[in-house]
Amino acid sequence: MSTNAMNKFEFLLGTWDLDYKIPKSDFSEPGTDKGTGTFKKIMNDRYVLFEYSTQSGSEAKGIFAWDDKAGIYRYWWFENSGNFQTATCNFIDDSILAMNWHDTLLIQSFTREYPDRVILKMLYPVTNGGHEPVLEVILTRKAGQA
Repeated sequence: MSTNAMNKFEFLLGTWDLDYKIPKSDFSEPGTDKGTGTFKKIMNDRYVLFEYSTQSGSEAKGIFAWDDKAGIYRYWWFENSGNFQTATCNFIDDSILAMNWHDTLLIQSFTREYPDRVILKMLYPVTNGGHEPVLEVILTRKAGQA
């Protein structure tokens, strides 16, 4: 797949307004936040960089890459708080990117609802076999972005 593997990210490329909804969970109290995020290809289109910042002061950068040997996408995430994590990812189809965070039980997905709207959901397993939401972010493409 190599460089062409990054073409799967086309639906995420561009600059987005971010609207955070944080439900009460074992991880946090309920809350909301807003921010801006950008996905762009970098370094000869071999990687996708995701950068975002929020009104509450969080800033982060993440890098997606295709791992030819393992046949899966990898993700490295770094936050201004000093937190950092890794994940493995794959596309369920052309509009859903599923992510499995390492060293946690958290799962995350980016789902394209419309060309200009993507929903990020982060879930945690619960005792009944289901999952409870710990974060939802609505990404709305900024006007004039492709």
